[in-house]
This record gives sequence, structure tokens and C-alpha cells, in this order.
Amino acid sequence: MNPKNRRQFLKSVGLAGAAGMAAHFTRLAPMSLMAQSATDYKALVCIFLFGGHDSNNLIVPIDSRYGAYQTMRGTVALPQANLLAAGSSGYGLHPALTNVQRFYNRGDAAAVFNVGTLFQPTTKATLNQVPLPRNLYSHSDQTQQWQSSDPTGGATGWGGRINDVTQTLNTGTLPPGITVQGGSALFLNGTSTQGVNYSNPNSFGLTTFGSSSAMAARLASLQRVLTFDSGVQLVSAANGVMGGAIRSAQQINAAVNSAPALPVTFPNSGLGQQLAQVAQLIAVQGSIGMNRQIFFAGTGGFDNHENLIASHQGLMAGFDAAVNAFMTTLEMRGHLDKVTLFTESEFNRTGDANATIGTDHAWGGHTLVLGGAVNGGTYGTFPTHALRGPDDAGDRGYWIPTTSTDQYAATLGRWFGASDSSLNTIFPNLSKFSPQTLGFV
Repeated sequence: MNPKNRRQFLKSVGLAGAAGMAAHFTRLAPMSLMAQSATDYKALVCIFLFGGHDSNNLIVPIDSRYGAYQTMRGTVALPQANLLAAGSSGYGLHPALTNVQRFYNRGDAAAVFNVGTLFQPTTKATLNQVPLPRNLYSHSDQTQQWQSSDPTGGATGWGGRINDVTQTLNTGTLPPGITVQGGSALFLNGTSTQGVNYSNPNSFGLTTFGSSSAMAARLASLQRVLTFDSGVQLVSAANGVMGGAIRSAQQINAAVNSAPALPVTFPNSGLGQQLAQVAQLIAVQGSIGMNRQIFFAGTGGFDNHENLIASHQGLMAGFDAAVNAFMTTLEMRGHLDKVTLFTESEFNRTGDANATIGTDHAWGGHTLVLGGAVNGGTYGTFPTHALRGPDDAGDRGYWIPTTSTDQYAATLGRWFGASDSSLNTIFPNLSKFSPQTLGFV
């Protein structure tokens, strides 16, 4: 990785506020495993674009290939003049991504082309000869497969499995994975680790009952219930999880409440407030003993079967504003090189339009990666914009992925601290692909 010079600001800032906790996790790593803690800090931040993001309009050729794109997309094509040049790459970004363009042009963002779920390298010639991911084009199945990096589904997430092998780099007792999108996520479910779920974006910890004395009395009563030995193993285990959730909430509250305010105003949107939470937690990582953390954020609305152009404009503008506030905050705090943000979505959408000026479910799509450690540019192989062409699994532009989810995720995992040998355990199909990592970070 090429080092990058970053401006150092005199003032370091942090947060107060965000995220009520409904924690769900299995056991924490034994303290005896914590001896190999790291001295640096790294965080991965996943933004999952729920609904199937039409990444055909995320990044578009603006050179001689634009004509093929325009012909293929028809009524959902973006005008060439509106696209934002991504350096001298020959590609343009969606018109709403003005801040992403700025990060890309200064080398802090990369686009990874045609990523998707695969068992093994697959081409049009071998499409009927190799196993394919279960229930392609299904929202639920493909969401599960992207989060698990398992084409059959899977009970654990690849973020959780990375945490399983890197948790010894932390000195604190909190789980290393945190979900901020308001629901549990398979992505952070490991074997020995599981994510803490922040379900309320407006307040940390427990919701209070009136006065502080009343709250203290109710909390004390709850803790007595949780420590009561019922003699029923299942009840005792559930009580242990709840008790651990309360302790985690209290520990995070104590750290976060001592932090200064955010340096910029985050958008008052779901994604904006989620990324504000992530920024706050990163700011206090030292006080809670976290050297490695993985965060899962998400935003929906991408199932655009109709009126794609107008709907996608608003979605991309919201994404761009939230990411800009987050990246700016990281830079002002001196954290930009320590945090890598990346996108996922269950699938791309068809290359052509449907009758309602929208697009339908497809397969391989493009992703974005941002951060100070990112080696900016484009990675992977861009599909040929031709219906029924060499990259189309059907007749509407269902791109057969040329980069596997395993390769994409393993690149992030390697930067995070997972060893090359552990990557093949975390991603059982990784050994079938070459190269195994892509070098974008």
C-alpha cells in the first residue's frame, strides 16, 4: 500500500449521542486470549444498499463505450454530459456523487467492477456446467449470500468470521462487531463473536423511566431478575445475554458521554445518523479497548422496478451526503487512514429497462470502497454492455460476476489483519479464485 500524506488537525473531536442498544451476542473472547492485542486501530464499515442497487448507473463508461451503454439502457440511461468524470479512468460517476468524485479524484476511493456471489470462476461458456448460487435474483437469498459470502446461504457472516480470528487484537471485553442499521445482521454473526445491535438511532443504552432514581430502582430490579438462578439452563443463558447487553450499554455510555461533539453536521437521514453513530464509537475506541472493529450500516429503497432515474437520484444524493459527513469527520480527527468504508447490495439490476422505466433483479454489480488506506482507481473487469453478449447470463444484462464476493471481502479482511492462511478458512471458496485479493486497500 502506498502511504499517503494527510493533513493533521490540531483539534481532535468526538461525539455524544446516538444509538439505543438491544444487544444480542454469544460469548465474548476469553480474557486469556487478549495478550496479542494490537497497538494500532482499524475499522471496516459496511454500507448495505438494500433492495438491489442499480450499479449500472453508479459508474458508467464515458469514453467510446458510452454509446453501447446508452443503447442498452434506453430510457434509464444517464446523459453523458451529466456524469462526473472519475479522474482519467474513462468512467463517470452518477451525477449525485459529487463528494464521492472528490474522494475518488484525490485517491481515497476505488470502484470494484462486477462483483457477485460465486462458487468458482464462471463464464457464459461454463454457465450450465458449474454450480450456481442458490436462488439467484432472490432478495432474501442473495442478501444472505452477500453477508455470509456463502453461495448456499450460511449461518455465519464473513464479518463475524473475520472478528473470530482478529478478536485477540482487542484488549476490551465488548464485542468487536456493531450493527447500527436497527436490526440484527447475519454479516456480524461469527462462531465465537457476534455483533451488538444498536436498534435505536436516537439514544444509547436503556430508555429511562422518569427520574434518575426511578430508573435506578427499575434497573436494580431487572438485574436481580437476571441473576436469579431459575434452574432452567435456557432461561439462565438468556438472562446472561441480557445481562451482558446491559453491561455493554453502560460501558459504551460511559465512554461516549465523555467525548466532545461531532465536528460537522450529519444528514438527518437513516444512513446519516447511522454513520454519525459509527464516527462516535470510533472516537472512543481507545477508552473501551478496541483496536479492531467492524460496523454494519444499511439503507433501503433500491428495489427500483419503476421510475429509476428519479428514485436513484435521491438515493445517491442521500448516500453521498452521509458518506461525505463521515469521511470529513474521520479526516478532521486524524482517523481517515484507519477506517475503510465499502458498499454491498444483494444484486445489481438488469442492463435494460422494463416497461415502467425501472429495472429488474440481476446478478453481478459494482461497489465502492472509500478511506485513507484505499489505493484509488478501478479494479476488476467491466462487463461488455451488450444484451445476450459475452457477460450476460440471459438476455437482459444479467452480468455474470468476474470478481467473487470472496475476493472482494478477502481484500478487506487482509487489510483488517486476518492472515493469508486464515482467509482460506474464513472464505472456503477463496482458493478457487486468482488472485485471491485485489489490492484496492
